[in-house]
Amino acid sequence: METVQSIKQRFGIIGNDKSLNRGIEKSIQVASTDISVLVTGESGVGKEAIPKIIHQLSHRKHGKYIAVNCGAIPEGTIDSELFGHEKGAFTGATQTRSGYFEVADGGTIFLDEVGELPMTTQVRLLRVLENGEFIKVGSSKVQKTNVRIVAATNIKMFEAIKKEKFREDLYYRLSTIEINLPPLRKRKQDIHLLFRKFSSDFAVKYKMPTIRLTEDSIDLLENYSWTGNIRQLRNIAEQISVLESKREINHTTLKSYLPDMGMQLPALVKDKRNNSDFSTEREILYKVLFDMKSDLNDLKKLTLELMENENYQDVQKKNENLIQKIYNDSEDKLKNESKILELTDHIKREDKIEVVAENKKYDFIEDIEEEEETLSLHDKEIELIKKSLLRHSGKRKLAAEELGISERTLYRKIKQYDL
Repeated sequence: METVQSIKQRFGIIGNDKSLNRGIEKSIQVASTDISVLVTGESGVGKEAIPKIIHQLSHRKHGKYIAVNCGAIPEGTIDSELFGHEKGAFTGATQTRSGYFEVADGGTIFLDEVGELPMTTQVRLLRVLENGEFIKVGSSKVQKTNVRIVAATNIKMFEAIKKEKFREDLYYRLSTIEINLPPLRKRKQDIHLLFRKFSSDFAVKYKMPTIRLTEDSIDLLENYSWTGNIRQLRNIAEQISVLESKREINHTTLKSYLPDMGMQLPALVKDKRNNSDFSTEREILYKVLFDMKSDLNDLKKLTLELMENENYQDVQKKNENLIQKIYNDSEDKLKNESKILELTDHIKREDKIEVVAENKKYDFIEDIEEEEETLSLHDKEIELIKKSLLRHSGKRKLAAEELGISERTLYRKIKQYDL
């Protein structure tokens, strides 16, 4: 049985991190089986080494090993690449072609960036995993294949599943065994080892002395974030090896090669509010407006009573009490619904409603602090539609999304209101 140390030497893996060693141990343990394996980790952590280890330690080591970058193949041709196609299946298919699953029969296929597969291809892949069957593009004949599938991805699979970009059943078929490789920033004790290995390799390649780091530059190297992981570290080592005439690299020199070193950039905070949040706010606003409209109807009734009733003072007193009640109720509702304060700021303006009785002896003007314009849902709806269309330069799709209605409904309202 191979040991972790012997595997590292055989495949050129540098480092003593516990998480890395655990990943290699898992690879050794599952290699003798045909279990599907999913390798996860950030881009540049070296995920491609795991499927090679599994293949070379398996009974399939004399079969073919094919690595496929799923993210690099166009969506329109990936089914043909993986499963093959018949002559005339599509434009340009001048002859029958065997896909990777047919060619690798008896061997291993490594599907890198498997999270980028289109949904239709995921269905085909699921069938291969379940019963080893596939159908060429343009064919109706079912073919069998016996391949070991090892997949890798740098995306968060559960988020992709939640967003319906990856099938949940396929995920569980692929991840019978999951091997996670840690990012370089969590392997601080390995960073200098890797840098020395890369520096030595480039010294041989370019026929020049090996570069060395001072103590302060080693500290800088180990505390850098390395968002590009091992791939970025290798790139930095090559740049310094080629460009620097001095072979001893100090803190200042190394810092000049590290992107954004020491810069504290402002964090980008994603707006977590979605369409459902705005829909809720809109519903609350409509409820408040409906309540205010009901109160306004009561006010109108009192106005009519005033016009018909000779007891002007009594009716006027009732009118004033109702106006004050409407104002207080509206204020309480708006205060209790804090989520819509911003949406209702633009409708809090002071207007005057002029009520003129037909009978000249009851002529009067009442100043009230409610705006008649905003109490009309019809007018408000027209105003909101106009503003949204103006903001999006007449693009109905974007306006409909902002208003929380379908594009078809928006088109109907535009026609209805002759906008």
